[in-house]
Order: sequence, then structure tokens, then C-alpha cells
Amino acid sequence: MDGMECYFILLNVVKNLFMEIKRFGYYWLDTWILANVIQLATQDFCIRYLNRTNDPCGRQYDQMTQAARSVTANIAEGNSRHATSKETEMRLTDVARASLAELANDYINWILLHEKAPWSVKSSEHRKVTSIQLDRPTYKEDVQYESSVHIIKQKHKFDEWFLSKDSLIEANCLIVLCNRLIMMLGKHLELLLENFKKEGGFTEALTAERLAFKTEQSAQNDAPLCPKCGKPMIKRVAKKGINAGNEFWSCSSYPECNGTRRLG
Repeated sequence: MDGMECYFILLNVVKNLFMEIKRFGYYWLDTWILANVIQLATQDFCIRYLNRTNDPCGRQYDQMTQAARSVTANIAEGNSRHATSKETEMRLTDVARASLAELANDYINWILLHEKAPWSVKSSEHRKVTSIQLDRPTYKEDVQYESSVHIIKQKHKFDEWFLSKDSLIEANCLIVLCNRLIMMLGKHLELLLENFKKEGGFTEALTAERLAFKTEQSAQNDAPLCPKCGKPMIKRVAKKGINAGNEFWSCSSYPECNGTRRLG
């Protein structure tokens, strides 16, 4: 691969990268917005209800706030890797989902510690929290500022429970929100997996860009046409067999077409 070929390949990759970031910025994701609501509410919960008596070493405080932080951080990092590594995006999204399960279990344990059971899914409180929908973001230019205002506004939708001054009510509300976000991330993972099956990842995209460039070059340089399908052929190097290391003409549609010609 010569320098000019590398330049055009990288140029296309960078262009696609910026297009993807612009389209899939995590500031617009409902999952990231709800994750921030959960993180802020978890920080408030830990500040108000964990103390030297029930958490003398501060370990529970650290575990719960760090689990909540892991959710927002991994959603953001995963989405930021959308254009370059769909595999990494799926892995980080799954880490966020696992951190949510850990956090939800901490809230369940808090309720059990008080010899109570979490809300039933059939309870009026559970249905009421579940019915609250997030507003769609309408950011314009000052995205960081506007997204922060938006997150605070969404958090206030749950003030009836977050400001109740009853730790069990707050814990129950947060369990519902954690489970809701777990389901949202599960659906997002399913979508990512389907797209990956159809489009592949960064490596596949880079290979396709390189092949398209080589095919165009071959057509411009009067390369021979494939004897099987008639498409332009490109030079390849045999990797194994008695001709290993030697160049030959190969169909640009390989592996769909395995037509070859001798070089020269």
C-alpha cells in the first residue's frame, strides 16, 4: 500500500468518524440522560442516609456512587467508540448494564434491611413512576450547558419520590428506574448486534475502503477483467502454497467470486 492510498483510506475513515459522532453523540441518548438522573439521585441518597453507624468505613457509599458513575461513563465511552469499534461499544454498554444490576441490588438490600419488600410491579407507585416519560432533548449550540439543564429538568420529574425524606420510597423509585434503564440498554444491545451482523465493525469497514480504492485504481490502470464475472481485477500476493509470495490477478469481488489470472 503506497502513501497516497493510505491517505485516501484514512481520509474516508476520519470523515465517517466525524459523521458518526455528530449523529450518535451520547448527549442525545435517553439512556445516558436517565443514567445521569440515577447517578445524581444515588449521590443524594448516599449523602443523606449513609453514615458512620450503618457505613462506618464508607465502603457502601463508595460502591453505590461508583456503580452509578460506571453507568454514565460506560454509556458515554461506548457511544463515543461507535464509529471505530462497534465491538467495544457493545462491551461497554454491557458493562453499564451490569453496573445497574449491581446498584439495583444495593437498593433492594437497603429495603430488605428494613424488613420490607420492594414495590410490586402491580402497585400504584410502581405504575406511577413507570408512566413518567423523559422529554426529548432539543439542544442547539451550547450542548454541554443545555444538556445539563435538560438532565436537571428530567430529575425533577421524580421529585415526588426523591424529596420524600423516606429512604424506602427513594430506594423503591430508584429500583424502578434502574430496571427501566437495564431494559433500555438491553434493547440497545440487540440493535447494536443486528447492525454489527449487517455492517461489521471498524476492521471490516477499513478493508472495504481499501478494496474499493484498489478496485478504482485497477480500473484506471486498465487491469484485466475477471474471466468469471467480468469485474475489474486487482493485484494480490499469494500467502500460501507453491506460489506463496508471488503476485497474481484476483477478482475484486473475492470471496464472492474466486476468479484469478496469472500476472504477466
